[in-house]
Amino acid sequence: MNPIKLLPLLVILTFPLAAQERPLNTGLSNEEQYSFIGMTISDVFEMFGPPRTVAAARGVELWQDDVVFQYTGVDFYFFKDRVWQVKFVSTHGISNGDKKQAALLKLGEKAEDNNDHVLVPVEGKDWSLMIRINFNNTENVSAIFLYRPDF
Repeated sequence: MNPIKLLPLLVILTFPLAAQERPLNTGLSNEEQYSFIGMTISDVFEMFGPPRTVAAARGVELWQDDVVFQYTGVDFYFFKDRVWQVKFVSTHGISNGDKKQAALLKLGEKAEDNNDHVLVPVEGKDWSLMIRINFNNTENVSAIFLYRPDF
């Protein structure tokens, strides 16, 4: 059979595979996700390969600017050469788009409700960690962060 005739079939069969990227944090325990904080650039490359994109995140102050490695489902924010913050699409049973009340139920008593966001301390780590969940004006989850509050 002529290989040129097989090309459309090959494209049709492989195209759906390209759109099915799984978020990097899928199937990882909370402890494994907590270990992202403090990773070096080399650690991230070694574990996940090159990022899908690289961006800059501008802080209020000049020293707050970050380099962000963006992967499917997770973004790593670097201060100097270490991850200080991670943004998830989904973690701790909570996903972007979930209702605020459902998120509060999953987070438990330690969740501090600040109207447009919720803070939850993570205990038992070498350094202080915090989970922050932001909500939009319809009270749906709009962003989920794990970070070191001392940065």
